[in-house]
Parts: sequence; structure tokens; C-alpha cells
Amino acid sequence: MLQLVALVICVTLGMFSMAPVGAVLVLIVIVSVLAWLAARREWRPVSALARLVEGWDEHPDIAALSPDRLGRGTDADLASLAGGLHSFAQRIAGYTERERNFTRDASHELRSPLTVIKMSVDMLAEEQALSGFGERSLQRIRRSAREMEALVEALLILAREKDNGVDDEVFVVNDAIGRELGFARDMLAGRPIEFELEEPARFALEGSPRVFAVLFWQLIRNACQQTERGRVVVTVMPDAVVVSNRTEPLPADAEAGGPARPNADRHGFELAIARRISERFAWPLELQTRASGENVARIRFPQVRAA
Repeated sequence: MLQLVALVICVTLGMFSMAPVGAVLVLIVIVSVLAWLAARREWRPVSALARLVEGWDEHPDIAALSPDRLGRGTDADLASLAGGLHSFAQRIAGYTERERNFTRDASHELRSPLTVIKMSVDMLAEEQALSGFGERSLQRIRRSAREMEALVEALLILAREKDNGVDDEVFVVNDAIGRELGFARDMLAGRPIEFELEEPARFALEGSPRVFAVLFWQLIRNACQQTERGRVVVTVMPDAVVVSNRTEPLPADAEAGGPARPNADRHGFELAIARRISERFAWPLELQTRASGENVARIRFPQVRAA
């Protein structure tokens, strides 16, 4: 404010010829420089705070915002802003630590019993004296354990704060799809559902094969939930994977001339998880229901590699 008053006085002196023009210009320059230095001095703590917050993504230094670390001459408003950011950053750090602990504990506590169940089922399957009812029960247990395992994997992937790239590698998508379809055929043994794999293209990805397997499994499971009987076709395109299913009428429906009864909603829980994973790893997921009644889910991969 004082610099503005001084500048107005200098201009007034020049307009009414009360002082030489050269002296007025010198005074204007001096006042402008002083104003710039004063503004820079006032904004210097703000700039330092902005640089500190900007570097939080890579090297967070929450303690630097502690009120004890601020200078004695710090502006009251700036001190209040820094204190608020410090409290907020502490809460975020506590949340991140709790999330990390939960993910680690859940990973161990949920996977261990699933492993025991799968091993026990495999051992029981070798028993020769099992009745037909016992074999069907074992198949249901095996199917439920596999679905639970895939669900736990998906939730743990989504629970992580960010992908750290620890398990990234270059893998062939076609091979990963073949393995998952083998699991699906084993789990759906006895149901009138056929799987077909069409491979007009073959490509590889750089990423986590576990994440891809979880995403693909959610689409397969959703297609099987929608299909009482019929075909689930998986097509590998040059930069995409397409999962389509067409439900054929059941015998009772065919006699009545009615439409097939899908077993799950088009926007079920599996698709919700698949969409969240696709958004997390930038693999766009497109859903389409054609006029013929065919449901299509397409995963696009922006960056592919030659197989």
C-alpha cells in the first residue's frame, strides 16, 4: 500500500512539473523495485510451501509442515495453512499405513485357509469310495474355492494404493487365456456350456500376469453366470480380448417358445470388479449387448508387444 501511495505521488509531481522528469522516472523505478522486492519477500514462504507439497508424491516430508519447523516470522495465515496441511497429511499417512497392514494381513489370513481347502479337496478326490453325491460336493467345494481365490486376488489388487510393478513381466496373452479357460472347463464340468478360443492374433503385454488373469476371470465368470446353456467365445484380436456369450433357450423355454433366462444381471458384481481393475491399469473395458441378444465384453490394451 505504501509503495502504491509513493508511486501516485511521483506521478503527480511529474504531471504538475513540480519535479524534473528524470528525477520522477528514477523515483518511479526505485519505488517499483522496492515494491517487487517486498512482494517477493511476502510470497517466498508461499512458494517454498508449494514446492514442498509438490514433491509429496515421490518424497513426502510431513514433518516439514510441523508448526515447530516454521520460522518465527511466518505469516499467521501461512502458518494456519501449513498446520492444516500437516494435520491432513498425518491422517493420510495413518490411513495408508492401516491400508498396508490390512492388505498384508488379509493376504495371509485369507489365502492360507483357501490353500488348505484346495489341498484337502485334492486329497479327497483321490478316494475311491466316494459316492456320486460326495463327488458332486467336492466339485462344488472346488468351484467355490476357485471363485473365492479369484475374488480375494481381485480385492487385494484393488486395495493396494498403487501398482508398484514388483511382479511385472512380459507375458503372452494367449497363453494366459488358455490357462484360465482350462480352469473354467474344469470348474464347469457337467454344465451345458462350451468354451471356444479364437486366435486370429497373438500378442504380449508388459505388466502383471496375475492382474490380467484376475480381470479375464471376472469376465469369464460373468459370461458363465449369464449362460444357462450355450457358448462362451473368447477372441484374441491384435490389441484386444473379446469375451462374448449367447444364451440358448432351455428345453422348457424352447417348448414354451419363451426367451432364455439369464442367470445373472448384465451389470453384476463381476463386471463391477472388472471395470475397476480396467480403470486402475488403463485397460479400457467396453460392454455391448447386441440386438441378437449376444453380450460382448471387450478389453483394449493401448500398448501391446509382439508375442
